[in-house]
Amino acid sequence: MKEKSHRLTRRERQIMDVIYGRGEASAADVQAALPDAPGYSAVRALLRILENKGFLKHREDGPRYLYLPTQAVEHARRSALKQIVSAFFEGSLANAVASLVDANDGKLDPEELRRLEAIIKKAKSK
Repeated sequence: MKEKSHRLTRRERQIMDVIYGRGEASAADVQAALPDAPGYSAVRALLRILENKGFLKHREDGPRYLYLPTQAVEHARRSALKQIVSAFFEGSLANAVASLVDANDGKLDPEELRRLEAIIKKAKSK
């Protein structure tokens, strides 16, 4: 069984974004969608690495492989966010949220503010 490494390089994250956006993609599809794309063989190597890390699986479609994510995008987002909070905010959700709000000059869309208030209210009731 493949062991999932939660660390992705910038290029690996770009590839995952392409595949999540499309649902599935061939190496040629990925290469065409990447900014400053590496060569085709490099893209194939990166896809194999992501498969070995447990982020992708493939299915055969005639002579080509189509790559699919192994987990839902929401699960992947949560996992990445936990890693960022741990690495940059000492595990503090409050510090992470404060940094995001500060980065936006403290301006929140009224709908975002209502959503955050509802999330905090729900967390308090637990």
